[in-house]
Amino acid sequence: MIHTADVQVLKQKINQLQMEHRDLDDVISRLSQSPAQDQLQLQRLKKRKLFLKDQISILERQLEPDIPA
Repeated sequence: MIHTADVQVLKQKINQLQMEHRDLDDVISRLSQSPAQDQLQLQRLKKRKLFLKDQISILERQLEPDIPA
């Protein structure tokens, strides 16, 4: 069982990661439209974005109670 304080910390971390994910989405969108786009930088940003998405999913699963089989 997760304590209330731990739940708050997890929710706060999820919010931070979601904000960073949205910010990266904006940056990727702007860079993709640029005529002089740096493919390596775009690739790195997209990988970071996927990593953040995975981290968010992991943290959200920790908030969900275990369902008995």
